[in-house]
Amino acid sequence: MKIQLKFFASVREALGVADETVTLPDGIVTVGDVRGWLRARGGVWSETLAEGRALRMACNHVMTDPATRITDGCEVAFFPPVTGG
Repeated sequence: MKIQLKFFASVREALGVADETVTLPDGIVTVGDVRGWLRARGGVWSETLAEGRALRMACNHVMTDPATRITDGCEVAFFPPVTGG
């Protein structure tokens, strides 16, 4: 399965990449699986996408949770929580 990844704000700055197209290995079927697969890259990926770290995710421009299933060609985005003032 091939998906498009997007990274925004401090997540983009930490990772040094704004977007990426990836081919996922078998068994990666949810947004949470994608996050874990990216964390396995190690280093800054592991730190920035760490479990328990405040992070928002979207699938095809809709806010989502880790259990949301992904489909071929979808877009998965990662960004920090939005704050206002």
